[in-house]
Amino acid sequence: MNCRNFFLAVLFALFQASLAEERPNIVLIMADDLGYENLACNGSKLNSTPNLDKLAAGGIRFENAHSQPICTPSRNQIMTGIYNNRNYVRFGLLDPKAVTFANILRDSGYDTCIAGKWQLGGGYQGPIDFGFDKYCLWQLNRRPSRYPNPGLEIDGKQVDFNNGEFGPDIVTDYICDFIETQKGSEKPFLVYYPMILPHYPFVPTPDSPDWDPKMWQGEKNEPPGQGDTKHWKGFVSYTDKMVGKVIAKLEEAGLRENTLVIFTGDNGTLPTIQQEFNGRLVRGAKGSTIDDGTHVPFIANWPGTIKAGQVTPELVDFSDILPTLCDTAETAVPEKINTDGSSILPLLKGKDHQARPRIYCWYERNGIRNKASQHARTDRYKLYGTGKFFDTQEDPLEKTDLAATKIPDPLEAIHSALKAALDLRVAETAKFDPIQNGRRKALSGSKRKK
Repeated sequence: MNCRNFFLAVLFALFQASLAEERPNIVLIMADDLGYENLACNGSKLNSTPNLDKLAAGGIRFENAHSQPICTPSRNQIMTGIYNNRNYVRFGLLDPKAVTFANILRDSGYDTCIAGKWQLGGGYQGPIDFGFDKYCLWQLNRRPSRYPNPGLEIDGKQVDFNNGEFGPDIVTDYICDFIETQKGSEKPFLVYYPMILPHYPFVPTPDSPDWDPKMWQGEKNEPPGQGDTKHWKGFVSYTDKMVGKVIAKLEEAGLRENTLVIFTGDNGTLPTIQQEFNGRLVRGAKGSTIDDGTHVPFIANWPGTIKAGQVTPELVDFSDILPTLCDTAETAVPEKINTDGSSILPLLKGKDHQARPRIYCWYERNGIRNKASQHARTDRYKLYGTGKFFDTQEDPLEKTDLAATKIPDPLEAIHSALKAALDLRVAETAKFDPIQNGRRKALSGSKRKK
C-alpha cells in the first residue's frame, strides 16, 4: 500500500470510529401475540408488566400503533417498511429479494444480531442474507419445542436442548451475550428480538410452581394444541421479565444511554384470551382486521434523548419502523425500496413532526391475492375496500356499517379522504397482483410452515 492509500485508509477508519461514537445502538423487541390490552401501563388489570411499565414511564407510549393481524405478515412489514400488498408472497416466507432494515444498517457499519422466532424461510443462510451477522432462532427450518427443552438454530447449526432449558431464556441470554461483546466496540449495533413469548402453547414457565423441566423432553416436534390458558398471565409476566433482562444488560454494559429501545407486538392476542379492559370485555382477535386484531403496544425509550412520561395518540404502523431505524442510524433509505412509512424519529426527539393522517392494511394470511382484505383508517374511522365504514371507538367489533345508509354529514370529509387514499392503494394492489402471483408460483417449492 502506498503512502496516499495508507493515509486514506487511516482517515476512513477514523471517520468510521467517530461515526460509531455518534450513532446510537438500536434494540427492537417484538412480542408474539401480545395485543395492546395486555400491558398494565396501557390499562390492563389482568397482567403485571413492571419492566415494560418502567420502559414506558421513561419514554413515550403510543396509543394508536397498528400491526398486521397475524405473525408472518407483520414480520414482512416491520422488516421491509412495505405494505403487504406489494411484498407479501405467502405465510411463513419473506421474499428472498426483499431488503430489510438489517441489510441497510449492516451495510452502513452496524453489527447486527437477531434472536427469537424466525418463520420467514431461507434456511441457515436466510438470516445472513437478510442482514444479520449473528442469530439464535426458533422455526428457521423446523418446528420443534420452543419452550421446555427447545430446538434452535444457532449461527448455522441445529442445537437441541434436553436438560430442562427454557427457550425464551436461551434466546434472551444469546442477546445479552451479544451485547456484552459490544462493550468497547467502535461499531454501533442493531439487535432485533422477535420474541418467542407469549404465543401458545401456554405452559408453565420456570417461574411457575408447576414448572416441569422434563416436559416434552426428546420431542421431535412441538405437541399440538393451545395449552391451558391459566398460564397466560405467567407467559405475559415472563415476556416482561425477558425485556427487563435485556434492559439490565444494556445498563450493566454501560450502553443504555446510547441505545434506542423499541417494544411492540406482532398482532392481537389469541381469541381464547379475554379480559375486562377500558370498560368492555376484550376478546383477543388475532387473525382479524378489527382493532383488537391489529392494535398493539408500542413503546420507545432512549434515556436523555426521548423525554420521559410521554403518551401520544399519534398513528403509527409497522411500515414506519424501517425508516425510523435508518433515520436513527443516520443512514438513508435506498430509493429502490420505496417504503410506505415515514420516520417517527423527530417525534421521539420532541421535534416538529408531520403526523400521519391515515394508514393502510392489506391482509390475506396465505397471500391469495383475490381474497385479500384492504382498508384505510384514521385513528378512529376505518374504510374497507368493500365500502364498509366503521367508527372503531364507538363500535370496536365493527357491527354497524356507517355506509349502509347515507354517510352522516360530519363524517363526509373523513369518508371522502379515506376513499381517495384507499382507491389509490387498490389501484396499486391491482398492479402488483400478477407480480406477486408470479412470485408465489416461483417460490412454491419452499416448504410451508404454519
